Amino acid sequence: MMYKLLFIALLVSQSACSQAGSTSPQKLADAQKSTLMSTSKNTYYSKTNKDKLVLPDSVWKQVLAPEVYYIAREKGTERPFTSAFETSKEIGTYHCAACGNPLFKSDTKFESGCGWPSFFDPISKGAIIYTPDHSHGMDRTEVQCGKCKAHLGHVFEDGPKPTGLRYCINGVVLDFEKK
Repeated sequence: MMYKLLFIALLVSQSACSQAGSTSPQKLADAQKSTLMSTSKNTYYSKTNKDKLVLPDSVWKQVLAPEVYYIAREKGTERPFTSAFETSKEIGTYHCAACGNPLFKSDTKFESGCGWPSFFDPISKGAIIYTPDHSHGMDRTEVQCGKCKAHLGHVFEDGPKPTGLRYCINGVVLDFEKK
């Protein structure tokens, strides 16, 4: 029975990998459209205001798209290989989809093969907050937005030089501004 479950898990994983492919312009457009719809009703979203943003979850639930709320406020995780940003080569800046805080420059993005957009360095020291995460029987470091404390993903010490870090970020909580 255990082997059957492992086999099914392997098939699901391979299916997700084979569907990943390269990022099509339509997939990127859909991601941008989803973010635009999410930010249009979010009056707290600003790419220029650097003030800390503390709102109750009831307000976040009203202003964020459901998929953004799930990850940003409930610490969810998107399925691997589903983000348009995972394989994107566009040049620009990645912002927090909840508040607009600049998080990463595209020149720090790299192909890690983990299934989520990966970066080796945040845009600034205060862009990210680091929190111990002991959930799911693992010891990890959660990364949150430095402005609104939205859950972004996790950071691992298996990235490329010069930092040796891999910021594994949920694409749903990213907003991309093309240069």
